[in-house]
Amino acid sequence: MARTLAHQLIDAHLVEGRMEPGEEIAIAIDQTLTQDATGTLAMLELEAMGVDRVAAELSAQYVDHNLIQEDFRNPDDHLFLYSACRRFGLWFSGAGNGVSHPVHMQRFGRPGKTLLGSDSHTCAAGSMGMLAIGAGGLDVAMAMAGRPFYTNMPEIWGVELTGELPEWVSAKDVILEMLRRHGTDGGRGRIIEYHGEGLAGLSAMDRHVIANMGAELGATATVFPSDEATREFLAAYSRDDDWMPLAAEKGCSYDVEDHIDLSALEPLIAKPASPGNVVPVRDVAGDSLYQAYIGSSANPGYRDFAISALMVAGRRTDSTVSFDINPTSRTLLEDLTRTGLLLHLLQAGARLHQAGCNGCIGMGQAPATGQNSLRTVPRNFPGRSGTREDSVFLCSPETATASALAGKITDPRDLGVDYPQIPEAGIHDFEQIHVVKPLPPEEARQVDVVKGPNIVTLPEFEGLPERLELPVLLEVHDYITTDEIMPAGARVLPYRSNIPAISRFCFDIIDESYPQRAEETGSHAIVAGRDYGQGSSREHAALAPRYLGLRAVLARSFARIAWQNLISFGILPLRYDEDEQPPKRGETVVLEDLHEALTRGNRLTATVNGRSLALAHDMSARQVEIVLAGGMINHVKQGGGNA
Repeated sequence: MARTLAHQLIDAHLVEGRMEPGEEIAIAIDQTLTQDATGTLAMLELEAMGVDRVAAELSAQYVDHNLIQEDFRNPDDHLFLYSACRRFGLWFSGAGNGVSHPVHMQRFGRPGKTLLGSDSHTCAAGSMGMLAIGAGGLDVAMAMAGRPFYTNMPEIWGVELTGELPEWVSAKDVILEMLRRHGTDGGRGRIIEYHGEGLAGLSAMDRHVIANMGAELGATATVFPSDEATREFLAAYSRDDDWMPLAAEKGCSYDVEDHIDLSALEPLIAKPASPGNVVPVRDVAGDSLYQAYIGSSANPGYRDFAISALMVAGRRTDSTVSFDINPTSRTLLEDLTRTGLLLHLLQAGARLHQAGCNGCIGMGQAPATGQNSLRTVPRNFPGRSGTREDSVFLCSPETATASALAGKITDPRDLGVDYPQIPEAGIHDFEQIHVVKPLPPEEARQVDVVKGPNIVTLPEFEGLPERLELPVLLEVHDYITTDEIMPAGARVLPYRSNIPAISRFCFDIIDESYPQRAEETGSHAIVAGRDYGQGSSREHAALAPRYLGLRAVLARSFARIAWQNLISFGILPLRYDEDEQPPKRGETVVLEDLHEALTRGNRLTATVNGRSLALAHDMSARQVEIVLAGGMINHVKQGGGNA
């Protein structure tokens, strides 16, 4: 039977299970990616599991999120990560080198490989024919230790692209069209595979834009073929030998199918406060503007900055607009400088920031209260920008730049200028990409891991008892994000290696009293709606509430990574049906004979203030063992989790 590309990639790495949608499978992981907001925990987890050296084919650690050095905490963590990489055998990319996803593509990405990353946008590497998946840091630590990655076999969603993008419409508008059609949970339980003659007009970095924001659709991964566009990208970094052709086999069929005529697309924009709130730019044209922000892992390529630079060449942006340029890699800055494009941006009034994630994750460049910010970032969840009452729109570089010039939200087709022709960036020597090689094992064992005062050993948790009596401390809405569960930004992220300290911020966008109430109560439950935990892969959104006593989350459905993170730290992810009345805040959920109930099937019954509540769990037998042990680390220490 003819196979999709996704099926080929999974089959080549399958360790356990059957490739039937919904079945648990295990796949071998070739490469891992960690970044500093999640990598600190991953390194502490390696240490807690007693790992001597990473066993993956290639593991790379990037410092790209927490770059603001207002005190000792972030630089201490940078030093910790550098020393941990030297000790455990990882490549290291330091502060200022750039955002993990484009740098990894430039230096390490290879068609046909699997990549597991502790960043939800790891899926961006699917743009070059990799099977790239975002996961919690503990899953990535397991992969670094040589263990396979477990997930439920996804459906394969084939999206046929035909036609050619019109002028002023770009790759960002393609993924915004997908979000307009399908919302932020339309890809849950699926791998999106793009195919069709329309691919010929999309470069590898155009594909990166689309693959990156597959995370916003809730997809497990996004896959593009490895073709001439991939070869050209690798050749631009002097890596011709790493290319190989990969494509779906002729005549293959997909579990789900969709079609986009690229020529019919127009400039689109996601209104606050969800990537799924998409409308044509013309619907909001004329609205006021405070900030236009170019650059992030979602639009990291040379073309994304070059188009902006050429649009503003010889012009000035409106004096009322903060025109923020957020370079995504050191090599990109070199390209913009060498081609003269950086000068166009600066002369137009741009504010130039260091290469990294920066404002995308709320680390600087926060907008003013009540003012509109247009950004080429992947997410506009409430408060993510660093301003609690923010108003962030997601759009293409063309739309953001046209709006900066006009001083108001503007459809770029209405700017009245010719569409720019982008000059070539040239060829790079990939050895000049600033990453530090791993030490040989003998030298690595002599390295001491450097821990500053803000780096705290991971807390230890007990296993699951037979009976839980859990007061409901919090009710949260549908589609609650990890940014609302465990905020990011300059206020919070410096504590990412200190679980007791970071737990003080849990749910504070929703209810500032939760951390204190949780600490006073101890074991408790939270009740949620649909798609609990969409967004970032940060395991702090599970680990910090667990530290405060969270033992169960009752929800209608869970986002994939958040669901796995709950299991990894011994928290029960329990699902109630549409026709069930969920518990209210202040009520008490009682779960009895848990060990037997969890192991005999996926249905169990709770008592809520005297009434029965039917619940389900979707865990495999392996995952039940992890929860019973009190989490993945306990499970490994007890001899579980062997490859």
